[in-house]
Amino acid sequence: MNSIVVTGIKVVLTLAFAAAGGAKLAGAEMMVQTFDAVGVGQWFRYVTGVIEFGSAILLWVPGFTAYAAGLLVCTMIGAFIAHMTVLSAMGMGAAVPSVVLGLLAALVLWANRAQLSR
Repeated sequence: MNSIVVTGIKVVLTLAFAAAGGAKLAGAEMMVQTFDAVGVGQWFRYVTGVIEFGSAILLWVPGFTAYAAGLLVCTMIGAFIAHMTVLSAMGMGAAVPSVVLGLLAALVLWANRAQLSR
């Protein structure tokens, strides 16, 4: 895959996950309400925020891009499940962003898959 395309995708992922993770860590009201609705506790909001914000940074650290992208893929799978099982029934948003961001992270993971065999 073209490195310019992968870099562009990494920029998008960095902006999206730094913002989302930062909002979770800062206790944005929407994030607090979302995690209340899911029912796993606010501690999980912090864990998710650290994973998202940390992965946004690690996307740019040589040797860690594939791992960061893999964490983001797993996080978006969890977000998709939460949206499909709990949040959509409560009218709290669509699962489309989690699918799009998950697929973009999967592309970055695939483009950097050689890092996983080192």
